[in-house]
Amino acid sequence: MVLADRRPAARRPVLRAAEVAEQTELGRELVRGLVRAQLVASIRVAVLALALFAPLPVLFAYVPAFGAARVLGIPVAWWLLGVLAYPTLYLLARWHRRHAERIERDFTTLLGRDEQR
Repeated sequence: MVLADRRPAARRPVLRAAEVAEQTELGRELVRGLVRAQLVASIRVAVLALALFAPLPVLFAYVPAFGAARVLGIPVAWWLLGVLAYPTLYLLARWHRRHAERIERDFTTLLGRDEQR
């Protein structure tokens, strides 16, 4: 009499793309992971932007000499907020876009592995 078979059961390959398309529990978890990764990347950029620009009004309020300083006859506040802010925000946005595309590419690669089997 054999009570248990010690051989492992044949595993069927997990078709991740099908799981996502059919919105099964595994598919929902995969998409949830993608959304979570995108959210973390967005929050990281937002915190960095806040860390760069939020202290400026406080600096201008508590250090009046800094706010009154002029470069080429233009107040430093205008240079920082009117000139320097835009390239900085552009670079942050570009970095975020590249990171978001990398996350999506990794997700697509994860789904594409099904077709290679």
